[in-house]
Amino acid sequence: MQTKKLAANHHFIRIFFAALIGLSISACSKDEAADAKSDASNLKTTQISVVKVDTKNLSLYEESVGTLEGVIDPTIAAEISARVLKVLVHPGQSVKKGQTLALLDGSDFGYQRQESLSEVARIEALLANQAKIVERNRALVEKNFISKNALDDASTQQDALKQQLAGAKSRIATINHNGSKDRVVSPTDGVVEKQLVATGDYVRIGDPILQIISKKLLRAHLPFPEHIAAKLKPGLTVILTTPTSTKEVRSVINELKPLIVANSRSIDVIADIRDEADWQPGASVNGRVILGDRPSAIVVPEQSIVLRPAGEVVYEVVNDEAVQRVVKTGLQQNGGIEILEGLSGNETIAVDGAAFLTDKAKVSIIQ
Repeated sequence: MQTKKLAANHHFIRIFFAALIGLSISACSKDEAADAKSDASNLKTTQISVVKVDTKNLSLYEESVGTLEGVIDPTIAAEISARVLKVLVHPGQSVKKGQTLALLDGSDFGYQRQESLSEVARIEALLANQAKIVERNRALVEKNFISKNALDDASTQQDALKQQLAGAKSRIATINHNGSKDRVVSPTDGVVEKQLVATGDYVRIGDPILQIISKKLLRAHLPFPEHIAAKLKPGLTVILTTPTSTKEVRSVINELKPLIVANSRSIDVIADIRDEADWQPGASVNGRVILGDRPSAIVVPEQSIVLRPAGEVVYEVVNDEAVQRVVKTGLQQNGGIEILEGLSGNETIAVDGAAFLTDKAKVSIIQ
């Protein structure tokens, strides 16, 4: 009897646990169904970011990459024939205007100066004696002891000696001037680019000694295609940048070369840059010539423009719904695209995620 009672209890426990497991499975199924329904609801919307369409001023410009040329880059040459005593600077060194760069042997001018001084002294002595002769002859002419022709000859010789004295003194001035050229000085502020002689070399007049590069005035050469030559003219603003400097420089077109470059079919546009220490002659330069302005232009981010069978479109967001707007685009600058037709300027449009949208698609906005 007891055995039957125990069996009945075991049977009851099995039924209880089976019912409990059934209830758990049912609850889980309901939760999964609810989650699936929620996921299905989320799949019906596309997450996007949006931006409010606004207007801004756009500049019309043309860009080109050219080179920088040093306008002031003198090659300093010897002005006298002499031996190089010492070169005081080296390539890469900065120099100032008037700084001594090299010393030449000017001892020959000292000897020439002494010789000329002796010649001046000799002529002065002759002139002093001739002056006495003239005065004596004048007195004799007055007493009719000699003819007037003798006085004229003496006066002529006196005038000739005066001219010889003036010439001798001019030679001394020339020697003094050339003697001062034994010091080679810099004609401008700059940097030594090349050293062309060494200590002990003999140089003649005109032989190069050093090359100086000055950054006080640089010239940008910008090649532009020939088809835009009619748009370019002197006085237009040019915005210049170079890899050697972080500074942006504003200049103007100084001139246009009159000939089209034959091998590239381009026109050479020239603009000057003054007193920019970081700008280097020979470096590349990017030039942006401002051709005009377009005020109050409607500009949208470039990723909001999507290509569809209807053409280029943007998606305006209205009540959590994407509405397709066919647009006509214009200029593209700095990640933005100008809208010429299709938007009025106060719409909210899709940006990130716009490529996944279709007309009337449900959207959810994320920040």
